[in-house]
Amino acid sequence: MKTLSAVVPMLNEAASIASTLGALRRGAPDAEIVVVDGGSIDSSVAIAQPLCDTVIGASRGRARQMNAGARASHGDALVFVHADTIVPSSFAADIASALSDPAVVGGRFDVKLDASALPYRIIGAMISLRSRISRTGTGDQAIFVRREVFDRLGGFPELELCEDLEFARRLKRAGRVACLRARVTTSARRWNRDGVIRTIIRMWLIRAMYLMGVAPARLKRMYSDTRQP
Repeated sequence: MKTLSAVVPMLNEAASIASTLGALRRGAPDAEIVVVDGGSIDSSVAIAQPLCDTVIGASRGRARQMNAGARASHGDALVFVHADTIVPSSFAADIASALSDPAVVGGRFDVKLDASALPYRIIGAMISLRSRISRTGTGDQAIFVRREVFDRLGGFPELELCEDLEFARRLKRAGRVACLRARVTTSARRWNRDGVIRTIIRMWLIRAMYLMGVAPARLKRMYSDTRQP
């Protein structure tokens, strides 16, 4: 890997974007950081502008925003970081180490939630374990990929939901996927708002229904947005 571009899709993330970009700059000091705003009506853009290399606008939707950010970036490798996710200090070094193996096409990080209670620690561990067994990652796990592989796969499928799951499935078929032990920290706000058990059931149900062929637009109605101001 010669250069790394980090793409951060954003929508109404004034409360978290500064922390996310600060950690990203510390963990990947030489990376290009591209923030892609999906039409925020809060102060997200003003906060993000001095903390990244570029802020661009795109049609709302994580897949569309991430694809737009990839097109606007210049790195040999891409990593996609949600706007409520904190990356570790070793972030860029971990990606570079994984991609030093030419057989590795991309990968993801282990994950933990930003809440210390035991149920949240178990959730993070179980997400990481499931991901390690299946060799697929979710968007909260900072998926990274070689640019030529990303282009060959056609980027993220522009679905209303489960674009990360579908991309991870395609990535696994393209070559070896690195499952890094280093952890990113993502927000527990959905779990806090909707309840741990209810959220677990809903997420597993959505995943199962998608794999059975239910349209993402229909599944989207089951997955409420936490990013409104």
